[in-house]
Formats: sequence, C-alpha cells, structure tokens
Amino acid sequence: MKKKRLHILGIAGTFMAGIATLAKELGYEVTGSDQHCYPPMSDYLESLGIEVFEGFESLESLAILDEVDEIIIGNVMRRGMPVIEKMLDEKRELISGPAWLEEKVLRNRWVLCVTGTHGKTTTSSLLAWILEFNGLKPGFLIGGIPSNFGVSAKLGEDPFFVIEGDEYDTGFFDKRSKFLHCRPNSLIINNLEFDHADIFDDLKMIQRQFHHVLKILPSHGRVIYPKGIKSIEEVLSWGVFSEQDTVGLEGRWQARFKPEVKSGSGVGLGSDGSSFEVWCEEKLVGKVNWDLLGQHNVNNALTAIAAAHHAGLKPEDAIQALANFKGVKRRMELKGNVGDVSVYDDFAHHPTAIETTLAGLKAHVKNSKKTKKTKNTGRVLAVFEPRSNTLKSGHGKEELAKSFGLADEVYIFQSLAVKWDVKNIFKEVGIEAKIFLETELLIQALVKNSQPGDHILIMSNGGFENIHARLLKALAPLVTA
Repeated sequence: MKKKRLHILGIAGTFMAGIATLAKELGYEVTGSDQHCYPPMSDYLESLGIEVFEGFESLESLAILDEVDEIIIGNVMRRGMPVIEKMLDEKRELISGPAWLEEKVLRNRWVLCVTGTHGKTTTSSLLAWILEFNGLKPGFLIGGIPSNFGVSAKLGEDPFFVIEGDEYDTGFFDKRSKFLHCRPNSLIINNLEFDHADIFDDLKMIQRQFHHVLKILPSHGRVIYPKGIKSIEEVLSWGVFSEQDTVGLEGRWQARFKPEVKSGSGVGLGSDGSSFEVWCEEKLVGKVNWDLLGQHNVNNALTAIAAAHHAGLKPEDAIQALANFKGVKRRMELKGNVGDVSVYDDFAHHPTAIETTLAGLKAHVKNSKKTKKTKNTGRVLAVFEPRSNTLKSGHGKEELAKSFGLADEVYIFQSLAVKWDVKNIFKEVGIEAKIFLETELLIQALVKNSQPGDHILIMSNGGFENIHARLLKALAPLVTA
C-alpha cells in the first residue's frame, strides 16, 4: 500500500518538527518547507529522512503542493505568501498542526496537557518521564528535548499522551490558542501572566482562552493548578465543570524544605530546590533529591506528581522517577566549564522565569560554598537577549529590569529590533546593566570580566548567535595563559 504524503509548511519550528516525527511513526511520507532551517533542526529532520524545501515561493516549493495528499499549515504562515495564496485560490483544505494532531493522534488518548506562561516544557518533560519510568510508555509532544528521551516527540502507546499546551494562536485562519485542540483529560495550569503582546492586548484576553479550555475539560477530567494565584483563580471563578487539584503553599500538594524556608514564594536563598519533601493533605509522601534547581522547578515537580496521580500513579512512584530525571536541553543546561568559569544556557525570557532561575542558581552557589572550602567568587553573571515579541515591544520592561536584581553583573544584548532604551530602564530600577549591540563585543567583555568560580547564565528563547560555544572557545586560552 502506497504511503500517504504529508507536507508541512513551517516545519523548522519545534512543534512542527514534533508533528513531523509523529507523522513518520504513523507511516506518512513527510516533506516540509521553511524560510530558515539550520542545524540542529536541519540535522534532526535529515536524520528522519525528511526533505526540506527552502522558502515558500520557489517553483519547487509550489509544485510540491500538487504532489501531496495532506498539507499542514504552521502558524508562521501569513497571507501574501505564494504557497498560501495558491492554496486559497485552489480552495485547498486548511489544516493547522494542532488540528491535525487532534484528529490523527489525540482523539482517543488520555491527554495530559501542560499549560501556563512558563514552565511548560520542563513540566511536560517531567510528566512524560514519570509515566515512562513507571512502564506506561506514553506518547508526547514537547517544545524542547528531554534528555531522558533525546527527542521532542514520540507516538508512544495507549492510553497516555503528554503535550505542551501553548496559548499562542493556532494559525492565520484560526486565532484560538493551540491548546484548545488538545482535548485534555488532565489539565495543568502552571501559572498565568501576560505574554505574547503580538497576539493578545491584555491579560484578560489570555484568561479567556484558558476559560475556553476549561469548558471542554470532561466532568471526570481534572484541572491542576497552584492555589492562591489571582489570575488563575479569576479564570476558575468563571466556571469549572471538572475535578480540581491544587499545589503550592496553600494547595493540597506541598513542598517543604529542611531547614524550613519562609518567603512569599515558598523558598528563598536558604534552599536551592535540589532537595524537598512532598506532602499531600498534611501527610508526608516522599522526599525528592534531584539535579534541578529553583522554586519554579519545585512547583513544576508538584504539578507533574499531581497529574501523574490523576493518571493512576502512586506519589512515591512519581517521586522515584524524579531522582532519575536528567533535565531538558536549554533549561539551566551546563554547556561547559573553562578555567573554573561555568557557562549555562537557559530558555528564560519572561521576567518571572528570569527571577526564579537566578534565585535557584544563586541559592545553589551559596549552598555549595558552604559545603567546601573555596576562594572562588561564586558570582552569577546574567546575560540576556530580549527576543520575544513582547519584550521587543517594550511591554513589561520595568518588570524585566527588576527581575535581574539577584545577578552580580548584568549584560544585555540589544538587537536592532529592540526599540526602547534598555540602559535607562535598568538604571531607573537601580540595576546597572552593560549594553551591547554586537555579540562579539559582549563575549569580549565577559572574557575580560569573568573570574574563576563565576557562573555565566545566558538566557534567550532564540539561538543568540551561538554565543555559548563562542564564549567557551574564547575563554579557553585563559586556562593556559
């Protein structure tokens, strides 16, 4: 029997590459096209045997549309692109990635959907690993690469499928959030803040999308969320028709630290989040010792444990899996250590995520110095690229600047797309930031200013001009100097 041919427009994004992976497992012959497809994504797609056409207007890219059985349209596609105009002129079926996924994969699965402004990738990875570790062989589609799996998507076996539920819009012809196509049984809402200023005018518009997904959650489905967050509680007040479970300081599932740490977020610099107890309904159910850092990852773990419990797993089995979790690429990923200078890569790009990531690393450095005699500085040098559409527009720039308060030094790469006065905004909130218009000059400054024992935390939701590898290479001569 001849294989069905599937073509994906905008295949180089993480989500669409995940769709391509699942389609290959389903037996499709897959091709794709995109404007820019560079390593590592180009290498990954090539390893799957997927041919990728460059651009959306070449004769080759247009001709392929007439040769395939199905076409998936990524949300990077817009009116005016020749391939889109051709499809509209010919009245071809318009199918988005999320809609294709709903029809071909999710319809008959127990879907565990992880949503929220930040923490989705790590929580999805944790949840998929908990299920895998306990022999359940879940499917998953995640916006990153969990180190335990080495791939971002896998079809898995019935019944469970874990998916990172994005609130971004589905396509130019479908402005609903992607997660509305997930049809979840277990729904995690990690947090809810304003983001995606290119799509949403205000927080209320985002809350409305979360309200819509709650309306399609089955009555025996379950929504899992941190109790006491106003923006989430407001959405819930508009109507919940399903079971509820809560995490956090006021929730049914709680994390507790030894020695006890008291602060507004539940953890301060007294704990780095690498060890904590899990309590449920005032009963100790286990202790987590793992490699992840920060209160945000503690919260991610709690929601993953609660969701796994809804899927039928015992808390102690979920906790055992966490000890074997290897992390996610680009989430506090140590890229190298040269001359006792550690360089990390992290995807943080929202003020809250930046603040909690810095807090986790600072606490870890502080606690590490307590356990061994060292003359090392233990400074944290924060390097950041304002790259999201929200930050480039200047929305929330004061909150962004304040989020770097725990860093010992702050380095900002200001691309031409960032139009607001970065240096003055940081100065107004009392934080001195070094601003660079070129990454090469930024690297030179880091090499000059770094000292043995420093931790350089590089944060961006993009490639950042391969700054991590370039910095490590530039630091190397200092070791032999």
